[in-house]
Amino acid sequence: MNFELKTLDLAAAARLKTDVLIVLVSAAFKPSRGSLAELILRARQSADLDATPAKLLSVWRPEGVSAERVLLVSTGDGHARQVRQAVTAAVASLKSVAPKSLAICLEDASQQRLHAITQAVADTSYVYTATKPTAKASVLKRVVLGLPTAEQTKAAKSDFDHACAQAAGVGLAKEWGNRPANHATPSMLAKVAQTLAKKPRVRCEVLGPAQIIKLGMGSFAAVAQGSREPMRFIVLHYNGAAKTEAPTVLVGKGITFDTGGISIKPAAAMDEMKFDMCGAASVLGTFEALAQLQPAINVVGLIPTCENMPGGLALKPGDVVTSMSGQTIEVLNTDAEGRLILCDALTYAKRFKPRAVIDIATLTGACVVSLGHVRSGLFSASDELAHALEAAGEAALDPCWRLPLDDEYAEGLKSNFADVANVGGRDGGAITAAKFLQRFAKDYPWAHLDIAGSAWKSGAAKGATGRPVGLLLHYLLGTVPARQAKTAAVQTQTANRRRAPTRLA
Repeated sequence: MNFELKTLDLAAAARLKTDVLIVLVSAAFKPSRGSLAELILRARQSADLDATPAKLLSVWRPEGVSAERVLLVSTGDGHARQVRQAVTAAVASLKSVAPKSLAICLEDASQQRLHAITQAVADTSYVYTATKPTAKASVLKRVVLGLPTAEQTKAAKSDFDHACAQAAGVGLAKEWGNRPANHATPSMLAKVAQTLAKKPRVRCEVLGPAQIIKLGMGSFAAVAQGSREPMRFIVLHYNGAAKTEAPTVLVGKGITFDTGGISIKPAAAMDEMKFDMCGAASVLGTFEALAQLQPAINVVGLIPTCENMPGGLALKPGDVVTSMSGQTIEVLNTDAEGRLILCDALTYAKRFKPRAVIDIATLTGACVVSLGHVRSGLFSASDELAHALEAAGEAALDPCWRLPLDDEYAEGLKSNFADVANVGGRDGGAITAAKFLQRFAKDYPWAHLDIAGSAWKSGAAKGATGRPVGLLLHYLLGTVPARQAKTAAVQTQTANRRRAPTRLA
């Protein structure tokens, strides 16, 4: 669908030809003149539209309005979360109507509100059709976001572009997260990455089994050896800044299906293990957004991708494998495979001399027990990096929560037969998994996002969420002004030194 940003006060909105006109009304709304303003005023006076967030009032062809249908929607106090709730409810109510176009009138626009509205429209109108030919794809083609003044529209342009790119990135992550494992193999994910490389400033390298083994990625290769699907190691580059600028490296777990291997999972809900590549999908989605926005930063995406299957060649409990770092790992549980492929990718990341490395993985059920499905788990020994990611998550309405990394949590990973075991006990499982990864990420600022509870939904709403593309994109774009400010400061200091008078001895 195409999003457009226009200047639309209520009078102009009343004249706009569109299938549906959604007017967002906050508790602070002040009525003006015109048919729509009068309609809102009467709705409030009659208590048909109170200040309850997401309260809807649908009006069919009101007098003086060109749109066939008008939806008045309360946004409560106007906070971005309530705006998202309101737009979600409004668009969901239109599914039986199936409009081709709609316009949304905003009273004003903060960055968060624009993102909330754009993402809510994209999420609510999303329809999965890749392997469901009977599904009716969304017919919504055009969405206009209207602001009251030209000044507001001009000021919001950059945030609007960001919001549209994020929606596209989240959409790509959701689409590939939702595909079943036989339609989203490691080779297929590699082709998606190669398609992204056709966009400006993006390039891609795909390594096959022989190259992966030659690199010494014995831990990654061990997970893949039980499957007939060949593993792939995907290396994406977004080059938006000078080569001298250190990149941020994103590492996405790409287990396209996780049976648990020899430590096989229970049959119930095992189908949801197709979502075990949502970390990889979030990296692909972030690169889609970067390609649209073209920011002045460098980013590397690393995706180790394979299946975790039982079989005659499968990794066995008790096996010892050698990682790319040279550290040996005793595999006590083959269902703790995500950390085994990520550790080699984290070692590989060192060669880029990164400013920061962030891995994203549906890693542990223990994180779901800790945080549920609202916040992603965040682990980092760097306060600066952790605080930046937390702030990005709040800004993107894609929140995370920092958990501890005390050294005592690593005690359970000790092994009599290798440098480290791949699991500890049940207690603090999300933390011990992060402590395992930390062993391989000591040469740079590192953070781990455990998205096991946030990457997909179960039940009637089963499907990928596309998280944490929003968080990652906000974080990455947040590094742009910091870099520019640092560069400007260095340039100023250099200029001052040149202007300083020479002192004679």
